[in-house]
Amino acid sequence: MRFSTNDYTTNWINLEVGVAMGCTISPILFVVAMEVILKAAEGSAGPANLGGGCSMPPLKAFIDDTTGICSKEDETRRMLTCLDVLMSWCRMEFKPKKSRSLSIRKGKVDEATTFTVAEQHTNSLSRTSEEPMKTV
Repeated sequence: MRFSTNDYTTNWINLEVGVAMGCTISPILFVVAMEVILKAAEGSAGPANLGGGCSMPPLKAFIDDTTGICSKEDETRRMLTCLDVLMSWCRMEFKPKKSRSLSIRKGKVDEATTFTVAEQHTNSLSRTSEEPMKTV
């Protein structure tokens, strides 16, 4: 990026983290980059089987909030590992404290199954009263 006025233009400045605020193209570039990450990770897991012949893609996202839904535990782990690798490659990072997981087996919550992002365990949705999620 660089800045210009009527009399002066700066040298190019490398952006290390984040997107430039106030730049009209930055949100578009961010969404495009997130879409590339999500499409690449989506290939590591098949569509989630919802039963009754219904299925859905394994990743859903809104801006930088992402939800993964997989039918199998190994697919979930593979997808999370793929996302970890892609995020590191893009010099982005997860916030494990904000990540939640929920594993359901045979219609019941499975507390024994845990998942990791950024080499840290995610908190279970069923135990949010112990570790509440803070939002702003």
